Amino acid sequence: MRIIAPTDLTPFLALARHKSFRRAADELGCTPSALSHAMKALEERMDLRLFNRTTRSVALTEAGERLLARVAPAFRDIEDALDDLNNFRGTPVGRLRINASRPSARMVLLPLAARFLANHPRIGIEIVIDNEFVDMVSEGFDAGVRFGETVAQDMIAVPIGPRQRTAIVATPDFFETHAKPTTPEQLKSLPCIGYRFGSGRLYAWEFERGGVELSVEVDGPLVLDDQDMMVDAALLGSGIAFTFEDQIKDLVKEGRLVRVLEDWCPYYSGFYLYYPSRRQMPAALRAFVDFVRA
Repeated sequence: MRIIAPTDLTPFLALARHKSFRRAADELGCTPSALSHAMKALEERMDLRLFNRTTRSVALTEAGERLLARVAPAFRDIEDALDDLNNFRGTPVGRLRINASRPSARMVLLPLAARFLANHPRIGIEIVIDNEFVDMVSEGFDAGVRFGETVAQDMIAVPIGPRQRTAIVATPDFFETHAKPTTPEQLKSLPCIGYRFGSGRLYAWEFERGGVELSVEVDGPLVLDDQDMMVDAALLGSGIAFTFEDQIKDLVKEGRLVRVLEDWCPYYSGFYLYYPSRRQMPAALRAFVDFVRA
């Protein structure tokens, strides 16, 4: 194998993160064609295939997985060392990549990020929406936002908003032709808007009252994978939606949606900003964490 310089691995790391030539090329500031040529040249010099490519997907080979596992932490240490120089500046500088579920991004992260950026003009934030969990280190994220109950125990977690409560809603017209449920089990006989996780699993609606917990597998003509669209579908009269109180409170006040089973809708601890416990926290992340805590 011919000598490989560390800079030769930058395209490899970008493509490993994004699994897309277009997105990786955008990050690197080059064309997908140029990135493809760079990866082909790297594989030829290594005499190894690092990616399996089809017209629709890009995936690491076993050799690529092993290389990523070895070099990604080293490049992260280099980034940390460079970022540590921020301590010599009067204001933090850098760019944050934050992975968040769509509800958490819209309800708490985006408003906070906007206020933070107004006070930190030399910091940039990229918010990537993903309702599934990802490996933050290998995917190049600095932090994530999820419900506190779902954050892994090996992460440092900071509350990023108030407690959240679920809500069951439909339009007034819908309840003129369908009886309002008084117990969660009655939802089984009503048209409900289903939610499917990225893993393919359908969500069973969760309820709690007086210490009694229930999970109800609902059914209906429409299944979506986006909670904002579920609210939109409810407004269009497609059925009953399971959502969060903060998403629909204005619509309820305006009379466009009606809540049911309110006494069965539990509160949750709310969303948390979480990040890996590393030896060195990037200055931009430290500034954002301090802002969230304040």
